Amino acid sequence: MKFIDLFAGLGGFHKALHELGHECVFASELDPVLRDVYKKNWGNNINIHGDIRKIVKDNINLIPDHDILCAGFPCQPFSKAGKQLGREDERGTLFDEIVKILEVRKPKYFILENVRYIAKHNNEETWKAMKIEFERLGYQVDHRDYSPHDFGIPQHRQRIFIVGSLGVNSLNHFSFDNVDKNKKQVIVLENFIDLNPINAKKLPKANQDCISLWQELIDALPKDVKIPGFPIWGMEFDADYPFEEKYPHLLSERELGEYKGNFGVSLKGMTKEEQLANLPSYARVENEFPDWKKRYIRQNRQFYKDNKKFIKKVVKHISKLPSQSWQKLEWNVGDSERKISNYLLQFRASGIRIKKPDFFPSLVCTNTQIPIIGWENRYISRKEGLKLQSLSGLKLPENDNAAFKALGNAVNAKIVKLIAAQLLVEEHKQNGIASQVQSSNLLYNSYEPAK
Repeated sequence: MKFIDLFAGLGGFHKALHELGHECVFASELDPVLRDVYKKNWGNNINIHGDIRKIVKDNINLIPDHDILCAGFPCQPFSKAGKQLGREDERGTLFDEIVKILEVRKPKYFILENVRYIAKHNNEETWKAMKIEFERLGYQVDHRDYSPHDFGIPQHRQRIFIVGSLGVNSLNHFSFDNVDKNKKQVIVLENFIDLNPINAKKLPKANQDCISLWQELIDALPKDVKIPGFPIWGMEFDADYPFEEKYPHLLSERELGEYKGNFGVSLKGMTKEEQLANLPSYARVENEFPDWKKRYIRQNRQFYKDNKKFIKKVVKHISKLPSQSWQKLEWNVGDSERKISNYLLQFRASGIRIKKPDFFPSLVCTNTQIPIIGWENRYISRKEGLKLQSLSGLKLPENDNAAFKALGNAVNAKIVKLIAAQLLVEEHKQNGIASQVQSSNLLYNSYEPAK
């Protein structure tokens, strides 16, 4: 069967459908660097174009007839981590381009991927509007959330997968329950990471020194003192600015001068601008603090009050770290061994996250949050990133920042392949490859890139 690959990126959809025996007849990708990489991976004869909006508007005939439409359309407008502007964001309207192509070309099937929050965005109104459009065009649709770790891949990355089939009751042969049969309970992390790969980027000394300071704080705590499960916000240690009923923005310069800000610094004698600069960034807002933020502030101030005599010395050094995000720690390993280097780490805006070495956090499209293997003091390698997205064998952009951005935007090829194998099972039967579709070799093999 013939398929098109929209918002193609590295070609996760292409890899999955290629391995099932299908042919790509059209692809589009806005990023010129990724277009070049796509050709290197899939052959220079691939018909790959740029901005899909321009193509649909000016010459939709460039898009040939096809049987399957694949699209991992931009997720940022619907992400819970973003501004959630949805279709008010111009990237959110790219869904409309998919609708226009479906309306003109009427492929028999489609497979879409996005952040799972899209189904709940705007009180589910966004998903309802999408479903109405699909049904108007005659498609029966279904959707389900999956993460690579559901299928034995050590990456937590929840995404929604939407499938459609043209015609009334045309999706009756398909069930996500059959996809679920491939789920695995056991994840073997060692199968996805290499031992001290020579091309992996080492953690910079400044980051290592930051981790050492937090380790020093942990070591200074008595063994019977539990490391907090709530986010540790160092800026709240010895701070007493008001946050319950009064808020910094509501106070005059003189009133705020009676309090202490970050790490107990006196706000007396400062201008209002200077006072706000010496508060945590989350305390500079002009509106009331949400209840969860108030709770974390109370918990952190009490934690420091209870343990000040043990950690006061190292907290002084933590206060000099160059970023407030480095002055926060998220200890997500409970009562496990108190050694940071035994875990997977991530430097995030919300703090340094420490998590158990069972699966990696989601690869995201920013290079500042590349997962770190603590016991090797390094970021994951490009090769390991490809494994986590089931894209082994593919080439990446030469620049590391561009490579990990592409991996963060990619669709996991293994999940697509499992879904497509079930969605297209009737087609495979007609073409005599049903037995191959059920073969584990076909389901999990890796495509060798174009030479």
